[in-house]
Amino acid sequence: MNKTIRRASVFTLLLVFALLIRATWVQFYDGTALADNKNNRRNAIELYSEPLGNIVVGGKSVTGSARTTSGDLKYKRTYTDGSLYAAVTGYSSQVYGATQLEGIYQDLLDGTDNRLKTVLDTVTNKRADPGDVITTIDPATQKAAYDALGDKQGAAVAIDPATGKILAVVSTPSYDPSTISTGDTDAWSKLTKDPDKPMTNRALRQPLPPGSTFKLVVAAAALEDGLYSSVDVRTDSPNPYPLPQSTDKLTNENPSAPCANASIRVALEYSCNNVFGKMAVDLGQDKVRAMAEKFGFNDATQDVPVRAYESMYPKDMDQAQTALTGIGQFDVTATPLQMAMVSAAIANGGKLVSPHMVSQITDSGGDVLENYDDNTSTKEIVSSSTAEQLQSAMQTVVEKGTGTNARISGVTVGGKTGTAQHGENNSETPYAWFTSYGKSDATGKEVAVAVIVEQSNAARSEVSGNGLAAPVAKAVMEAALN
Repeated sequence: MNKTIRRASVFTLLLVFALLIRATWVQFYDGTALADNKNNRRNAIELYSEPLGNIVVGGKSVTGSARTTSGDLKYKRTYTDGSLYAAVTGYSSQVYGATQLEGIYQDLLDGTDNRLKTVLDTVTNKRADPGDVITTIDPATQKAAYDALGDKQGAAVAIDPATGKILAVVSTPSYDPSTISTGDTDAWSKLTKDPDKPMTNRALRQPLPPGSTFKLVVAAAALEDGLYSSVDVRTDSPNPYPLPQSTDKLTNENPSAPCANASIRVALEYSCNNVFGKMAVDLGQDKVRAMAEKFGFNDATQDVPVRAYESMYPKDMDQAQTALTGIGQFDVTATPLQMAMVSAAIANGGKLVSPHMVSQITDSGGDVLENYDDNTSTKEIVSSSTAEQLQSAMQTVVEKGTGTNARISGVTVGGKTGTAQHGENNSETPYAWFTSYGKSDATGKEVAVAVIVEQSNAARSEVSGNGLAAPVAKAVMEAALN
């Protein structure tokens, strides 16, 4: 064989090897990436080739699957009372993907979770029958929160303090996931461009200044630290309180309230800014932050199992800024979930059971794959003595203080109102907050609730935690304890 032929043969052989290597690379590396690409239509065709599993509330499915009448996708996702449960389910769309429980448990719901496969499924590589997601949501509590919020822009969360089960997650205005399940571009555009942001989960994913509801955290820090021995000891709190390193003074909404040197009980009853502003300074930002973090603030991995947005207590402040955090302003933010957790821990004797809104996941036959009710963790936030004192002070708020609209016959209710400033120099409508717990005098059953009303039809002068948020919390507690 002459040299030219030999060289051509070697070169041709190298080309063959290169093609083999490239084919192998595409098959085993690029192939996976291409298969997982969100733009791969085959994924959607496969996903919607069979009915999906369901999300279950109160023993009934709030999701379903229906045959399509056209196109290459055999099934579409459907929702029962979609707007009522949108903050729980999220959506599953042929075009726009899946969110919240639909997204977290997509493999379970579409049958690709390996835990669903039988031996035969494994051998034949057949897609398994899908599983179901069993939620902790109580239908009556969910509906009570949704109806009570009505046309207001806001959110509500209800938790069973003893178990950590989330009984309600509501965000308004809401939307019906069915309208976008087939990828309707007009419906999607309308929802995403709506200035009221109906697709934002305000209950879990929109932290805002908590206002005076945060005073519960400051009070807890003061009692645990020993700054004050009880909620009935008079504090050292001038009224108004001159902010350190500032020419401003911290005043109160009610100038005639007995806030000068008021005890923690009286200061919560009348929501005295001067008391809690000075208390935060006396404790120092590090101690207040430590207590806030015990309750769940500054936790970037708060999963219920939907990832909740981080509630924040800031760092590196001067004393004037620290004083403002004592009344839930400056850079303090919280979700309704977070403030419900504060009330839940206080109601539960100072112990916080990890909140969760999925009870179990099951296979198609109903066999439990994972039981989240059995896997909760409990953390002591404050001592039982501190919790009892805060419960008592919160009851005073509802019995004769700023939270009287939350009173319920036959139920021991404790709460805290909040009206948080909004906009530069409080130029926009304030946020109305209420966080509370209720305990049935007859059964001992308990619930913890947090409500925020961002916008309503009420006049600015009528915006308050007691006026707007407390009635919603009352309706939620009544439903949960019924």
